[in-house]
Parts: sequence; structure tokens; C-alpha cells
Amino acid sequence: MADELGTQHLDAIMKRINLSNHDLVAASKEQLTHKMVQKGRKGRRLTPNVKTKILNALHNAVPGEKFAHRDIFNY
Repeated sequence: MADELGTQHLDAIMKRINLSNHDLVAASKEQLTHKMVQKGRKGRRLTPNVKTKILNALHNAVPGEKFAHRDIFNY
């Protein structure tokens, strides 16, 4: 099992809407760290719980758009 899965769709989405890691952490209502977001963007394997936290934070940061796990992660 590879540690690095390559840059994820999350990274492209965040760049497109001009969101930083800090913006996502600030938008989160759950325990989410900058390190978790960075690992998610760069393709480190995350637990399903952390992936859900990132997805929820993205929904809070961009209320007009809805994303699914498959939209932001390729694993």
C-alpha cells in the first residue's frame, strides 16, 4: 500500500476557489488541523473520519456548492 496517492482533487478545488488550509480549518466546526488538510491535499491516506471532517469543512467554507467524497479524494 502506497503512502502517497498523488495530489488529490481537493487541492485543485481549493486552488480554484482560492481557499487556504487555514480557511478550511477556520470553517470547520469539528476538530480539524492544518496538518490533516495538508495531508489530504497531498494524497496521504486519511481515515474515513478525517475525510468526512474535511468534506464538512469544505461545505461550511463554500455553502453554495455540494461535494461528495469521490469529488475530493480519488481513493
